Amino acid sequence: MTNILNTRAGYKHFLAVPTRWLDNDCYGHVNNVVYYAYFDTVINEYLIREGGLDIHDGAVIGVAVETFCRFHRSLSFPEVVDVGLRVGHLGNSSVRYEIGLFRKDEAKPAATGHFVHVFVERASQKPVAIPPALRTCLERLVIGR
Repeated sequence: MTNILNTRAGYKHFLAVPTRWLDNDCYGHVNNVVYYAYFDTVINEYLIREGGLDIHDGAVIGVAVETFCRFHRSLSFPEVVDVGLRVGHLGNSSVRYEIGLFRKDEAKPAATGHFVHVFVERASQKPVAIPPALRTCLERLVIGR
């Protein structure tokens, strides 16, 4: 029996991201560093659209403190990657996002990983509580809610 958290159904938000010709490496598949760009893209797209994150002038920003990726199957150009997002842990100043990269219409991910943000005051780089609008949008992605 497959655990739902290991499938497409275990993610609460999706963003379709097309691969680009330059994403492929000399072996004909998307290079590993690009997977992290997909992670960053789905997270920031969600925070900007749903939580009002102001990446240019906001007093509070998210700083990446940890990333991880497990590769299950290769992706390649030309494909559209469905990037799934959920929240595995929501703390006072930090959040652990969990990400799955899926080929169109596939239930099992090609890659899974996580990404941890600590929210800091932009000027001082000191941790601060996650602002209310961001917290509200992140709560919608928490596993088990």
